[in-house]
Order: sequence, then C-alpha cells, then structure tokens
Amino acid sequence: MNSTTLPDDRPGGRRALAVWGIGVSVYFVAVIFRTSLGVAGLDAADRFHVNASALSTFSILQLLVYAGMQIPVGLLVDRLGTKKVLALGAVLFTAGQLGFAFSPSYGMALASRALLGCGDALTFISVLRLGTRWFPARRGPLVAQFAGLVGMAGNLVSTLVLARLLHGIGWTPAFAGSAVAGAVVFVLVLLFLKDHPEGHEPEPLPHQGAAYVRRQIAAAWREPGTRLGLWVHFTTQFPAMVFLLLWGLPFLVEAQGLSRATAGELLTLVVLSNMVVGLVYGQIVARHHGARLPLALGTVGTTAALWAATLAYPGPHAPMWLLIVLCSVLGACGPASMIGFDFARPANPPERQGTASGITNMGGFVASMTTLFAVGVLLDATGDDYTVAFSVVFVLQTLGVTQILRLRKQAARRERERLVASRVETVHVPA
Repeated sequence: MNSTTLPDDRPGGRRALAVWGIGVSVYFVAVIFRTSLGVAGLDAADRFHVNASALSTFSILQLLVYAGMQIPVGLLVDRLGTKKVLALGAVLFTAGQLGFAFSPSYGMALASRALLGCGDALTFISVLRLGTRWFPARRGPLVAQFAGLVGMAGNLVSTLVLARLLHGIGWTPAFAGSAVAGAVVFVLVLLFLKDHPEGHEPEPLPHQGAAYVRRQIAAAWREPGTRLGLWVHFTTQFPAMVFLLLWGLPFLVEAQGLSRATAGELLTLVVLSNMVVGLVYGQIVARHHGARLPLALGTVGTTAALWAATLAYPGPHAPMWLLIVLCSVLGACGPASMIGFDFARPANPPERQGTASGITNMGGFVASMTTLFAVGVLLDATGDDYTVAFSVVFVLQTLGVTQILRLRKQAARRERERLVASRVETVHVPA
C-alpha cells in the first residue's frame, strides 16, 4: 500500500470530478463577484464621489467580513456539510452583487459588498472540504491548486468580460447581469451536489454546543502545521490580492502613466501567470512535500525584489519590461498561498479539516485587508505617492517570514510524528 494511502481513502474518478466541478463552479462565480471591484475602482470613485480611503473601504469591509467568518465557516462545514454551506453562500453573494448593481448611495453599496463578502466566505473552505471527501489524500495538493486555478479563471472573467460590459452597457446592467451566474450555480448545487461518495459517510457528530466549538478551534490551533499554514498564506497571498482587488489598476494608470487598456492587459497577465504557476506548484508539491517551504519563501523573496525594483526605479515610470516581470511574479502569489493548506491538512484529522482550513485561510485575507487600508490611507496622506504607499508590502512580508521561520521546525517534527503513527495504524488494518 502506498504510504500516502489511508484505509478509508476516497475513490476519485469521474463521479468525483463531476461533483467537485459543481462545487468549484460556485467558487468561480464568487471570485468573479469578489474581484469585480478591481476593474470598477475608478468608476466606483466617480459614481459614489469618494476618495482613495473611502474607495479602499469597499474592499476592506468585504475582506473583513470574509476573514472574520473563516473559522465559523470551517465549523459550519464540519458540522453541516458542503452542500448546505455552498447553497447559502450562493444566495448571499448573489444578493450582494445585485445590491451593488442598484445601490444609489455609498452606504448601501458598502452594505452590499459586506453581504457579498459573507457569501464569498462560505465557498472556498467548502470546496477544499469537498475535495478531501471525494479524492484520495495524495491528490490533495493538486486538487487544492486546481481550485485556486479555477478561482483565478473567475478573476480573468472580471478582468476581460466584466470590465468590457461595465464600459459598454453601464454599471447597473453589468453588475445585475452578472448576478444571473449566481442563480445558476445555486440551482446546480441544489440538484446535483453531494457531500461525499457512497460508502464514505463520515461518522455523525453529536451536537455539543459552545464546548465543541472551543475544542475544535483550540485543537486545530495547537497544531504547529495549522499556524505555519496561516503564516504561509498570510505572507504569500496579499501582494497579488491587493493588486488585483483594488490598487493595481490605479497604480498602473496614475503612477505608471499607462492607458486603462494596457493596465487591464497587465492585470490579465497576473491572472494567466497564476493559472500556469498553479499547475506547476501543484505537481511539485504533490510529488515532493519537501519543496513546500522553499517554494513559498522563494515566491516571497522574488515578489519583494520585484516590488523594490519597480518602486525604486529612478525614472518617472518603470519600464514596461519591468512591469511585465512584476506582474508575472505576482501571479505566483496565489499558488504559493495554497501551500499553506498543505501544511494544515496533514496536521489535522478529517473531522477538523474545515476548522483548520478556515484558520489558514484567514491569514492572507487579514494581510490583504491590512494592506488595502494602509495603501489608501498613505495615498491620501502623501498626495498619491504610490512608492510610499506600496512600501507597506515589505513590512507585512517581514512579519510573515519571521513567523514562518519560527514555526517551521515544530511543524516538520509534528508532521513526521503523525506520518509514523498513520503508517503504524495502516499496517494493523485487516486486508
């Protein structure tokens, strides 16, 4: 028996792929809605008559709701299963997108983005849990990277399709029309999605109230792999998230003097690079678990170096070749953040996977939210000095790398202990 195969390992196959495809389609639509503001930032500033700080509040509030819900969502997925949580998520993010389309004021638009963030928060952890229920454990890293890749495809739709609709048919028709996709995936979930394959039903967990919640969170947090996963996610994800979600387009247009069309092409490059790198990282990690930390830290170091070169460039604008390299490297941030789940997953038993993934997923979104806010405040304080504003990236990267280096040995030792224990259990399982 393969050392990565467990006695109750999931079957995989076409059936698993079809069910997982429905779940990941919900995440795909959620990402379209989440990133729609990234191509509409300047339009939103004009529509609601707000400055940079107020504009950043849209994304900050959305991410605040998202990050704050990650642990509750993990608990919900562990308790209720994937189907119910994904269905609720589709209802909420569709309502948020519709509300944003028809918002007549800044306040109502904020409320709509918060509702959207609430629904979005329910999707990714659910998709990760669906993958662990339907695919063999050895496929975990690759399945997770594919989920991230599909999410980036949603980002690509925002960049290419929604941006054109926005400038072609206008604000309300573009956002309201896109909400139809949310209704479609909701129906698919209700009709076709199943939480697990036949014969692999999890043992029912008795309702244990607040004590159960506290134990789940505490047990997941005690694992060094969970905390290492959180800090890997924190340190790797946010540079690209901030760039795509809000500040990339203004930076390229206002600070680098590019046209909106050229800036949009560079945003598209980030997404395409993410999709390609995701496939590569997934294959590498699936075959060589020892490559996880070098890949994550290498991505952080390269991203920092390219940002430093771009911001410190002596001319009035960075050359196009440098911006292309920067955007290509930013594309690796998403796949690198998925490595965080590859530290948390083996550190926790199946009944705690949702909770552990929720804790891990908080990392990058807390970092993104902090950076979005800091960039907006610094832009207003410095008269739109993007060099000063984007320097906050280095502060958060330094904090994250420090924590990763502190936790890496504890996590590696604990993972080895769990692997030895699982091999012993496998040997004693009757054939």
